[in-house]
Amino acid sequence: MELYFLGTNAGVPTLQRNVTSIGLRMLDERRALWLFDCGEGTQHQILSSPLKLSKLEKIFITHLHGDHVFGLPGLLSSRAYQGGTTPLTLYGPPGTERMVSTAMELSQSRINYELTIVEHTGGKIFEDDSFIVESELLEHRIDSYGYRITEKDRPGSLDSARLAEYGLKPGPLFGRLKRGETITLEDGTLVRPEDVLGTPKRGKIITILGDTRPCDHVRTLAQDADVLVHEATFMHDLADTAHEYYHSTAQEAAEAARASNVGQLILTHFSSRYKDEEQLRPLLEEAQELFPNTLLAIEHQLIPLASWKEYNPVAD
Repeated sequence: MELYFLGTNAGVPTLQRNVTSIGLRMLDERRALWLFDCGEGTQHQILSSPLKLSKLEKIFITHLHGDHVFGLPGLLSSRAYQGGTTPLTLYGPPGTERMVSTAMELSQSRINYELTIVEHTGGKIFEDDSFIVESELLEHRIDSYGYRITEKDRPGSLDSARLAEYGLKPGPLFGRLKRGETITLEDGTLVRPEDVLGTPKRGKIITILGDTRPCDHVRTLAQDADVLVHEATFMHDLADTAHEYYHSTAQEAAEAARASNVGQLILTHFSSRYKDEEQLRPLLEEAQELFPNTLLAIEHQLIPLASWKEYNPVAD
């Protein structure tokens, strides 16, 4: 899994940064792209990225402020022209369907793929054999949600020595064992997956938050996550301003990461008063004082996602 930031600004775009959109690329896991928020200009940002709308499977909207959703009508309308003809599911808070359907109806836009819109108020909103997505309400001026993406544990590697003991050679039976099936040999011997598989591989947990003040549900969503993406609209010298506008500071994001025992913190959603990376550096330093494993989200930068233990190699 890899994160790709298509927009990192709060409120309005600038010449340096676009408004919020984050891609979660899962080519190895499901050959798919998931998108979190879709601010104005997102489809244009995608054109300059390695992301492909033909792979887009799901969009998760945190809240309905314009800097998080004004790119939706354009992206949905033009997706098919970029090879996106497979079904697409859009998740968002109440009002998402009305906003999208009104824009599409009044603009007489037509799409030639299956679009499903799922409105939610938190809880488990998606589960299949590989992933669970849960959501909780945060604290913002309008209903804003965070998402916790849990990759289910994967089977361990096949033990070649144990396979040899059973006289098994590479072939279809290997795949059945990896899928968790018990097989029967010609002599009637049963071989169970646990007989030949190593320790299951822990799936990753990614938490991506919408706009929020510090609140209890941040920790609910972020607890023991491998990666936490948290807004850091202001430095802490503007904590009163952040609180007034229902946002967080870089220090508050770091406090949440430390309290939630996450592996890595990525800061995003920066005020336009911070013009470039040099002016953003004090936010990074402020967070790193409390939580050293912190990165600034940089647009058009692909970030491979490691496990908690890889971020904390000396921890138990």
